[in-house]
Amino acid sequence: MRDVPRTVWLLAAGQFFNMVVAFTFVYFFVYLTDERGLPVAQAGLISGIGGVGMVAGNFTGGWFGDRSGHRRVLLAGSLIGGAGVLALPFLPVELLYVVPPLSQYAGGCVRAATGALVAVSVPEGARRQGFAVHRFAGNAGFTVGPPLGALLIAHTSYTWLFVIDGIGTLIFAGYAARILPARGAARTGADDHAEAGEGPRQGVFAALRERPTVLVLLVAILLTDLVYRQQYSTLPVDLDRHGLGTGVYGWLLAINGGVILLLELPATLALRDRAPLRIIGSGLLLVGAGCAVLALGTGLGTAVAMMLLLTAGEILYKTPATAYVADHAPAHVQGRFQSLYSGVSVSGVVLSAPLGGALYSVAPGLLWPVCAAVAGAAGCLVLAAGRGRARQPSAAVPAAVAAGGTAGAAAAGPDLETGSPARRTSG
Repeated sequence: MRDVPRTVWLLAAGQFFNMVVAFTFVYFFVYLTDERGLPVAQAGLISGIGGVGMVAGNFTGGWFGDRSGHRRVLLAGSLIGGAGVLALPFLPVELLYVVPPLSQYAGGCVRAATGALVAVSVPEGARRQGFAVHRFAGNAGFTVGPPLGALLIAHTSYTWLFVIDGIGTLIFAGYAARILPARGAARTGADDHAEAGEGPRQGVFAALRERPTVLVLLVAILLTDLVYRQQYSTLPVDLDRHGLGTGVYGWLLAINGGVILLLELPATLALRDRAPLRIIGSGLLLVGAGCAVLALGTGLGTAVAMMLLLTAGEILYKTPATAYVADHAPAHVQGRFQSLYSGVSVSGVVLSAPLGGALYSVAPGLLWPVCAAVAGAAGCLVLAAGRGRARQPSAAVPAAVAAGGTAGAAAAGPDLETGSPARRTSG
């Protein structure tokens, strides 16, 4: 863990605080139906538009960061998102179709920018640990936050819930502004290449075509997220159908969060030198195995076994996959690579519930076998890509790394406005 820079630890501390006060996502739908008295269909539409905004923010935040600086995107997104949440209790119904999606879009941009900041702050070879630290902080905060939100609702009102969330996000923006000082003026890729005497840099899609394993990984994560997020939509419905109420579902989620907090960091450290695609593929297979267990029959034992397998799969695939994309991204498109990964890794927020719900309503017995097959196929794709990469001649080492660029970049520190390694200047 000594390889994880101080900046990442400080950013993780801010992430913990931000997730502790992130109540809106959990209670927004209930707020719309209970406090605002909206019909379920209307509340679902508003929530769905917000989910689309969040996914869109994940897909585009890194693009803004590569052009204007990841630090600036994080700060601007936090300010917009915090202001939107703070205003939410006072908005007329008509504006609920506009402001929450904008706020969630800003939050998605913040997530992508944060991933890019971790990627450029941590030297290659230690990124798994860096992302694991950041995920640990976020998961720990989210474990504490929802119960606190429930207490606020019980003893005060929804208004205070959103006011505290909004103010907390604005405080996080101020904190990030202090711990993420820019190390130089914003630079463009054209400027960097002009100095180096090189031609124009390739775009993100050209860079992806030259990295087929990253493309395979993105497709596999997209498929797996459709399966993984069934735990938040069709799983509680299926449990209830088989006589297992919300109490059982709450304990299953507690198992998920507790095991991740206990084991993700140790597992990341223990496996940090192992081939990443093999670890990721194995994790995806475990997600599929969890669904396969539930396909045998929905009961208390199979539900617990499903959640344990799903959690083990999450521990194995999420952090290494994020780090793999960062390690294979050219410096000038690091933010865009992180945006692509962030986008596919939350795509299930929008797609999993309608797809899983439609299948469950037509053929309930097919849901978990299909989920097992989809996640299993995704795992096999990644494992096959890893075997193909292992059979290739030794891959060319990036020039910057071969010349000691990684160590140099770590020593100089990243330029947090541009997302590029800081340049040392003489004199």
